[in-house]
Amino acid sequence: MTNFLERSVNDDLSGGEKKRSEMFQMAVANPRVAILDEIDSGLDIDALRIVAEGIRAVRAEPPEMGFVLITHYQRLLDEVTPDHVHILVNG
Repeated sequence: MTNFLERSVNDDLSGGEKKRSEMFQMAVANPRVAILDEIDSGLDIDALRIVAEGIRAVRAEPPEMGFVLITHYQRLLDEVTPDHVHILVNG
């Protein structure tokens, strides 16, 4: 059995568990801007919905926290409504 007090953060977690842990860490750290680079990578639809719910919850309070979501797929944007979308083409 792993000693939870001595192991590194996010060790031995599934992909979805790591993403949820990252969302919790972001909420606790309360940064001015959170950059979520491919937060949807490797997630099944159920895990994506849980992560999206976390993004919406953190985004709702405090409202001054900014988010930059970087994704290659529409499915994250189906779950989290962005204020602005920028599409990078050929670069």
